[in-house]
Amino acid sequence: MIKVIENDILPQLEKRLPTFVNAEELKSDPLLHRFTLVCDRESYSPPFFKRMKAQRVACLTYHKYPGENWPEEEFLPYAVTLSSGEQTQLNLAERGHCLSNGLWVREIRKLSQKGHQTSIIGTDYRSEMIPLAVAMFARWSQENFFKYCREHFGLDKLVDYCIEPVSESVKVVNPEYRRLDSQIRSSQGKLNRLLARFATLTLDAPIEPDKVEPFLQKKTICQEEIEAFQVQIKTLKEKRKQTPHYLKVKDLPEEEQFQQLSTKSKHFIDTIKMIAYRAETAMANLLRETLSRPDEVRSLLRAIYSSEADLIPDHEQGTLTVKLHHLANRSYDVAIQKLCDELNSTETKFPRTNLRMIFKLGSK
Repeated sequence: MIKVIENDILPQLEKRLPTFVNAEELKSDPLLHRFTLVCDRESYSPPFFKRMKAQRVACLTYHKYPGENWPEEEFLPYAVTLSSGEQTQLNLAERGHCLSNGLWVREIRKLSQKGHQTSIIGTDYRSEMIPLAVAMFARWSQENFFKYCREHFGLDKLVDYCIEPVSESVKVVNPEYRRLDSQIRSSQGKLNRLLARFATLTLDAPIEPDKVEPFLQKKTICQEEIEAFQVQIKTLKEKRKQTPHYLKVKDLPEEEQFQQLSTKSKHFIDTIKMIAYRAETAMANLLRETLSRPDEVRSLLRAIYSSEADLIPDHEQGTLTVKLHHLANRSYDVAIQKLCDELNSTETKFPRTNLRMIFKLGSK
């Protein structure tokens, strides 16, 4: 992930983002940053944080090694507004923290109702604590989005089986490097087991003279195997050191050449799915306040999608009436009627016609 951020994402951000602070402001304030990267714990790396700080880019991520819990007395309740607009209360606390490379960062922790502490660290030294906490925890909405869309919108499913060539400039892991690395790992595992077995071959008590020779012979054989594996691993590591880790696709051996799945149709269909998700989110926000259990709003919408409806076109009036059938749970009627009223207020016309859509519930 770190390599992708530095080589792909960061250059694009620097090109496309507006200038939030000018050079004079950066020069006068050594702790000021140009913008902030909010990432998950895979980006945790003190050297990476230091490199980003040198480029005046702040990082915000989960602490991979938070250590012991802080005293609960340090946490105070704060009223916050989440990225979704929802108002809630978070129990937060903050300290300074020195990383393994000597870089000082801010550490912010959230205390849950069950006593669990979530630790985040950042090199944004100028922002208030609450916006940083909200920005970090807003990532959960992204994770929830992908989880929901994979389950209900088929976001990770294939749309076709077309393939296309991989760009020749793309770098991939050298197959020979991968093979050597695999051999080293395998040999190292066998060596570790031999070392453990060799360590158990000790004389904890007096042994009879006639059994000494077989014992020493067994230990000698084990030692010879250990030395053979050590030589083998050393040789393999030398070969791996001389082998390029990455190769461009065009430089791969012919038998290792490959193609990739076509992305054009996939990107187009995924864009439609994301638009549909945003439309569903807008409807969910309308219905949430009418339900006693707001967490059921999306399941209600899915039930509406799958229920039957009557389509009644009226070309004289220029309307297309959509009569939704009642669901099994009649307690949802108020919410569905509110949705119908909101949709009717948009005066949406059915695609490629002049028929204005009118949504009704049941026989109303």
